[in-house]
Amino acid sequence: MSLFTRSAFEVPCTIEVENTFDSLHAHVELDGGIKIEPGDEVRVHGDPIRVPYGEKAVIRRRATVVRASAIERLWTRATGDLEFMELCEFSFSSGRKL
Repeated sequence: MSLFTRSAFEVPCTIEVENTFDSLHAHVELDGGIKIEPGDEVRVHGDPIRVPYGEKAVIRRRATVVRASAIERLWTRATGDLEFMELCEFSFSSGRKL
C-alpha cells in the first residue's frame, strides 16, 4: 500500500434488497471474501434497483472496489472516531424526576 496511491479492481457481487414491514435494507456481499477497510469505496454497477413494498430481491452485479491510500485510511480512522461521538447522547442528570 502506497502513501498516496489508490488502487481499483472489479469483482462480482450479490445484492440483497428487502422492502417489507419487518425490514427495509440493502446488503452487498463481494465475492471472494474481500475485506473492506476504512476509507475504501465500493461502487455497484447497473441500473437502480427498485423493490416494491412487501418484496425481497437478490441480484447479481459487478462492483468496483477502490482501495484507500495509507493517508486516506489513517484520516478516515482518525475522523471516524470523532464523528461517532456525535451519535452518542450523554446525560448528566442526577436521575431524579424533573
